[in-house]
Amino acid sequence: MADDSTPASGPLADLRVIEMGQLLAGPFCGQLLGDFGAEVIKLESPGRGDPMREWGREKPHGRSLWWPVVARNKKSVTCNLRTPEGQAMARDLIASADIVVENFRPGTLERWGLDYDTLRAANPGLILTRVTGYGQSGPYAPRAGFGSIGEAMGGIRYTTGDFGQPPARTGISLGDSLAAVFATIGTLAAVHHRQRTGRGQIVDSAIYEAVLAMMESLLPEWHITDHQRERTGSVLPNVSPSNVYPTAGGEMILIAANQDTVFARLADAMKQPELVTTARFASHSARGEHMTELDDIIADWTRGGSADELLDTLHAAGVPAGRIYTARDMFADPHFAAREAIVRLAHPDLGEFPMQNVFPKLSETPGSVRHLGPELGEHNAEVYGRLLGLGPDKLAELSGHGIV
Repeated sequence: MADDSTPASGPLADLRVIEMGQLLAGPFCGQLLGDFGAEVIKLESPGRGDPMREWGREKPHGRSLWWPVVARNKKSVTCNLRTPEGQAMARDLIASADIVVENFRPGTLERWGLDYDTLRAANPGLILTRVTGYGQSGPYAPRAGFGSIGEAMGGIRYTTGDFGQPPARTGISLGDSLAAVFATIGTLAAVHHRQRTGRGQIVDSAIYEAVLAMMESLLPEWHITDHQRERTGSVLPNVSPSNVYPTAGGEMILIAANQDTVFARLADAMKQPELVTTARFASHSARGEHMTELDDIIADWTRGGSADELLDTLHAAGVPAGRIYTARDMFADPHFAAREAIVRLAHPDLGEFPMQNVFPKLSETPGSVRHLGPELGEHNAEVYGRLLGLGPDKLAELSGHGIV
């Protein structure tokens, strides 16, 4: 079980990150950097802190179950960035940092005297990673931009759900998380560039562009063939068989056998090898054209067995197949356990606290979860004392004035 006594390690252990902003898009980038060892110092408003401390559906003992995950491996210091004194303290912290991560609306840092030119003058190698709805330029840049709006603008909302029904959303904050992942990639690319040149730069990650990057061939399909992708429920058009199928016990299993060789293995497992030579199913294009008929044939077969029996048969035949997991299934699965996909830490109020581990896995310098999200201002004395030389009396004075 990991705990906060585990020393920082990992490939980014030599980097210091100042995280400003709140909610998810910027902080998830900070989480990813911290997972691989970076010292992440999170600046929060005195008194309340990041609203993520209160978000989430379930709140045992009044505690958010989301905050310990997104703020793991971070240090929390309070700093009122809306005051000149707080802005000056932030500039002093940033002077010794490698990376700043923020997700305020464009222009906010500039109003606070924390624009990149000012920060870079004191720290030429500084990397400023900015995560916003629309990016730092363009006519929409000043707009407020939440992840759901970026998902809509980037195209994934229109294509998600059942045909003839309003666009659906996934049950997670997909747009924010994608923007954070792309921000992390950009930040690491900027670190590599700085190692060669000594120069920092701005990383500009827009939520709508992160979503757009995932949209496969949607743009050329429209431009070249006038084809508009539509909502298609549980299938991808012309990709068959790849769907959810019923079983005798009422469970659903997913089978993905659209490649020619894999479909042949599925047909053998079904004891219907003639399907491979049937003209309607003999090629990828033919199977896509006759998707509904093929799905009906496969569903008739899967209804004859339990999920366990069917999956044993399909796995033995080399056919990709599996259950649709819930959290309960993840905790019970031996593969999750063998790969330590779930890590457990000790929470002071909630006891054992499980969460997803660090991904991807590195063979020589793996990341780690060293501690859960901190209490508000938990690291004020340590960070301000070590980096700015502020003692307890000065911190008490600043606290009394609402600055920390």
